[in-house]
Amino acid sequence: MIRKRDLHECTALYELMSDPSVLAYVRQKASSADEYWFMTKQIMEDEDKGLAISRTIFSDYGQPIGTINLFDIEDGAGFLGTWIGKPFQGLGYNKKAKEQFLKEMFFETDIHTIYLRIRKNNVKSIRATEKLPYALKANTTHSKIYEAINKQSDIYDLYYIPKDLFHLVMLQQNTEEEQAM
Repeated sequence: MIRKRDLHECTALYELMSDPSVLAYVRQKASSADEYWFMTKQIMEDEDKGLAISRTIFSDYGQPIGTINLFDIEDGAGFLGTWIGKPFQGLGYNKKAKEQFLKEMFFETDIHTIYLRIRKNNVKSIRATEKLPYALKANTTHSKIYEAINKQSDIYDLYYIPKDLFHLVMLQQNTEEEQAM
């Protein structure tokens, strides 16, 4: 469902990202396929330096449909950024990709906290995040970070996913699945 970025996927991803309803919420916007290729190459280099982690999200049929990234990594924490092309939204790919990515981050790296900065007018992303049993709203509990992301104007809500809560939810889900068998 997710794997390390590959420059061969850039053209297909750029076409999906350039839809205005998707582009409005993408952190790293590109105005051409060439620019998107360059930005992808840059994030791959940032991953080699430990500054970011980026994966491509694939459909059940192996088609690249979006990306999931961890930006601004510092002291075991970073900011999550995800986008999925419009034709693939609402089909469950977001939840699957997030769980796979979070498992990789929390169990294969030194990441212990993942923040989500979501525009207050991005109702779809807020609704999707609030469905996740391991994501907590952090506007008041992490007020310094909340103030920093809204330094110029109050446009973002802040959520966070702590490793221990994610791990607990995954254990509970596994137990429920085993009991159902």
